Amino acid sequence: MANVMETPQARVTLASGIELDVLDVGPKDAPVLIFLHGFPESHRTWRRQITNFSDRYRCIAPDQRGYRGSSKPQDAESYTPDKLIGDIFQMADALGVDKFTIVGHDWGGAIAWGTALTGQMVGRVTGAVIANAPHPVIFSRLLYTDKSQRESSQYMRAFRDSANDELIREQGLTGILMQEVKWDRPSKMEPEEREALLADWQDRDAAFGMLNWYRGTPLVVPSMDEPYELPAGYSAPPIPPLTIPTLVIWAMDDLALPAVNIEGLDEFVTDLTLVKVPDCGHFVPWEAPDQVNAAMEAFLAG
Repeated sequence: MANVMETPQARVTLASGIELDVLDVGPKDAPVLIFLHGFPESHRTWRRQITNFSDRYRCIAPDQRGYRGSSKPQDAESYTPDKLIGDIFQMADALGVDKFTIVGHDWGGAIAWGTALTGQMVGRVTGAVIANAPHPVIFSRLLYTDKSQRESSQYMRAFRDSANDELIREQGLTGILMQEVKWDRPSKMEPEEREALLADWQDRDAAFGMLNWYRGTPLVVPSMDEPYELPAGYSAPPIPPLTIPTLVIWAMDDLALPAVNIEGLDEFVTDLTLVKVPDCGHFVPWEAPDQVNAAMEAFLAG
């Protein structure tokens, strides 16, 4: 059987003019799964899932805006959440896809939350699968109130700090990752995949494109010496409940996103299936592919 992950990506031009490199495999008339990768990876985050599901589902996986060969605007304003969510619907339109299940991890999971919440209102998103990406209301609150989450998120402040730009220009994304990130588990990744990622990270335009996901978000990350309380006048993001069937997969040893993020999730998701994956770090799609595939199989069958 041919390796579907070696299928050439298509170049898809969105209505906005943004161009994305997209893997599009599986029967064209089958139910559609759209896979969104997180930072600092690519569509290959989902290699084990796409290989598993592409015999029965049309699997669509872009390199998102700012990544690899896709369009890489260099201004932070091009990476606000509305534009990143808009990319997904415009990509679906360009590929002739009406309804789909959205699947996301990390930053791709954040965009999957937004895509699901938007898509449920117009009947386009029929289900959501979200792996180690916190609900926006819970996460924004924890950054103020929870010491472990705030501490784990200090790297975001460094990613936003233009004082680090010279380091990035000199060393690519690798320089700032080596300086700031403590949640990587490189030994868990296949050596050839890691080599490919290290090569991707040398593209300076892509490095700033990826970091602009952090620079374009309105999310507030307080410093460690600010009080552990919601500030006066704080109001949660005005987000309605998510009512479509939703599977949340959570790796319990995630150092970037502690499991406190799944507490109270059923308050915001009315049709929730929660699957916990023990002894697994942040990159659950490829650190624990069998558990992720099994959870998705059961969810999609239901």
